[in-house]
Amino acid sequence: QVQLVESGGGSVQAGGSLRLSCTYSEAAYSSACMAWFRQAPGKVYEGVALIDSAGTTRYEDSVKGRFTISRDYTMNTLFLQMNGLAPDDAAMYYCAAATTTSTCVQWPLMPTRFNYWGQGTQVTVSS
Repeated sequence: QVQLVESGGGSVQAGGSLRLSCTYSEAAYSSACMAWFRQAPGKVYEGVALIDSAGTTRYEDSVKGRFTISRDYTMNTLFLQMNGLAPDDAAMYYCAAATTTSTCVQWPLMPTRFNYWGQGTQVTVSS
């Protein structure tokens, strides 16, 4: 069974940084790709960043140059380093894993095609 557990959310002032972590079970080790999504109140899920099994990364335009996705296979952990946070970045952040390569090449990301999800971690940014 695949399990994903996020941590690292919190409250920061605009311009601050946070590092989100997503620890996953061994069953997710061979996933085709992993991604971070976010959902602000009243809004739909938005794909923020993706990393595939080859280490290729992609980012949503508004976070390019500010967010970095990475994966540590030795720790079974997915990371999202977020710098230069703005109030518009405030949301619940989720990590997700997909088992099919076709899911990983679509952009924008389609949340319904990701098979496994964590419970989310809240990010709050004050101006």
